Amino acid sequence: MHRFLSISSKSTSLKNQQQLHLPLVSSVSSATPKGQSCSHYFNQKSPSLGSRLGFDRVFSSGYFPNRVNLREHERNGNGFLRLKGLVGEIRNYSSETDRESIDYDVVIVGAGPAGLSAAIRFKQLCQEKNADFSVCVVEKGAEVGAHILSGNVFEPRALNELLPQWKDEEAPINVPVSSDKFWFLTKDRAISLPSPFDNKGNYVISLSQLVRWMGVKAEELGVEIYPGFAASEILYDEDNNVVGIGTNDMGVAKDGSRKENFQRGVALKGISLSLSLFLYKIMKEYKLREKVQAQHQTYALGIKEVWEIDEKKHKPGAVLHTLGWPLDSKTYGGSFLYHMKDRQVIKFLLLPSPSNTTTTFEPKDCTFPNEQWLWEWFEDPRSDGRKALYQTAPGGWLSIQISIGLVVALNYHNPFLNPYEEFQKLKHHPSIKPLLEGGTVLQYGARTLNEGGFQSVPYPVFPGGAIIGCSAGFLNVPKIKGTHTAMKSGMLAAEATFGVLHEGSNMEAYWDALRSSWVWEELHRARNYRPAFEYGLFPGLALSAMEHYVLKGKSPFTFKHGKPDHEATNVAKLHSSIQYPKPDGVLSFDVPTSLHRSNTNHNHDQPAHLRLRDPNIPETVNLPEYAGPESRYCPARVYEYVPDEKNQLKLQINAQNCLHCKVIPGTIIKMVGLNDVQACDIKDPKQNIEWTVPEGGGGPGYSVM
Repeated sequence: MHRFLSISSKSTSLKNQQQLHLPLVSSVSSATPKGQSCSHYFNQKSPSLGSRLGFDRVFSSGYFPNRVNLREHERNGNGFLRLKGLVGEIRNYSSETDRESIDYDVVIVGAGPAGLSAAIRFKQLCQEKNADFSVCVVEKGAEVGAHILSGNVFEPRALNELLPQWKDEEAPINVPVSSDKFWFLTKDRAISLPSPFDNKGNYVISLSQLVRWMGVKAEELGVEIYPGFAASEILYDEDNNVVGIGTNDMGVAKDGSRKENFQRGVALKGISLSLSLFLYKIMKEYKLREKVQAQHQTYALGIKEVWEIDEKKHKPGAVLHTLGWPLDSKTYGGSFLYHMKDRQVIKFLLLPSPSNTTTTFEPKDCTFPNEQWLWEWFEDPRSDGRKALYQTAPGGWLSIQISIGLVVALNYHNPFLNPYEEFQKLKHHPSIKPLLEGGTVLQYGARTLNEGGFQSVPYPVFPGGAIIGCSAGFLNVPKIKGTHTAMKSGMLAAEATFGVLHEGSNMEAYWDALRSSWVWEELHRARNYRPAFEYGLFPGLALSAMEHYVLKGKSPFTFKHGKPDHEATNVAKLHSSIQYPKPDGVLSFDVPTSLHRSNTNHNHDQPAHLRLRDPNIPETVNLPEYAGPESRYCPARVYEYVPDEKNQLKLQINAQNCLHCKVIPGTIIKMVGLNDVQACDIKDPKQNIEWTVPEGGGGPGYSVM
């Protein structure tokens, strides 16, 4: 959700600004007595970079600090602007040619579970050791959690270590797994199998809501979080060490010209953690895979919907996983269906000025379906009789929610396979359909998963930073979980980073700590499950059963992965076209309908963030040899072949549709991390698509994913 406020600026992009202003003028604060908030998703447009770093900024925690008069601040004789930070420290800023530069001790790219865990752990150590180090987290989503999507059956092991009192601090984790089923699907039947997942003690959650809560916890510790900023380049010193990141320019038109609202990106310098946006570049430049003989990464595409269903069909905490149909026996993947919690949904209207209506209500965690409203753990903030910004509206109801999704490994062979359409088919299975009938889709989204596991983890340390979280590949495939391992990696990296800054130790301590942790032990035990399915579904099931029930992860051998995903695609002549049924508008839907439910939005007047390295390849290679697979593997119909004036098919890129179906990033800078990987640049047969960051704040707007 957008949370509007005015704060002490950290930016030097303050020209011609005299005072910071709230976009809504009101005497009523939305900060609650417990530090909670009520907020409204007004629109998907991102404020300028300068506003994000100082004035009219959308802040993640929902607090409304007092307005700041910029006349209190002035430049010193060295050209630095000295501004007071959120927690009282003085930060130095410099101007490098036409770009402002801000120095932090640590810069973290991506406010996902790994990045926020790293930020929280680092500031905890600062408190324990009475050290004063600064941490900045930049997040390209319009808000913390806006780009976060996961199943998610959450294992709280890492959170127990990071924030042991989370149960007492209103974390959005309150639906324990109540049942755990595993089915093998044929076209008409569901065959029950023994469940290998062992989800006892785990919880069904919304990961986007969890990271919002973690963002609040981080801010309480003094972490500075800036949503709406896309890290677009890595900054180096003269010795080729990473020294930070640069955010992208704002206000650039589609033709590359500068618009009236143009604002140069900002350089954020410090030890950099989680550079997933530049993962390929970092790993290639510093040969991180070669250092540890790691294999290539393998990926899958996960597609998910959150539904509101009939209360009589709801079983809170029920977990179901499936294998088999609708995928063929040579394609690895499966589906999930999780029953989420009961959520009391009440519609509210945010007024432009205080109203005469007074209300009292209890804290509730709720969304209003199919509209851009989000109210999270709110309560009446008035203790002195002041008027409210909101009033109740008729039509409240009890929303019963489930999440359903399909995961398809991206090493599938058939270029005619369409993951989105396979997911639509799944919902018509006779064992799934009755649950969804009469229900309503609330939200849709997609993301890419790293499935390489133990064999594919690169050396995670580079000069000036470290790679953390899913970008390094800590997903436990047989568990279908990676949030807990990603969080732990962030915590370990934070500890190593603190050692570098406070004790003068070496960042390589992160690699040593990682290999000594339960993360490494867990990934090692799980290492043979995913590559076992290179031999097909049934051999993979047999080998996995042996690993799980007989060898218990202690095999004397380690399987290798097959071809990289883009090389696995066969030419079209080896397969027949797949005819998918038309959507019925009840259980299955067309792509534009689903995109609307993802709240995806980009400023149309900006350079395309999806680019072709060779613009001739789509028409000369992909279309004639592979039947244009990019028109099918993208879950947002970004790529579309349309006839030109000569009736010749040409590739059209609808960049505004992009769901940012990336691996959840994590990198630390004085240690840094950038470069997301998307389904398109993974699966394209010739690796011809280059995904770059659009203006910050664009993309999906997930609230319950």
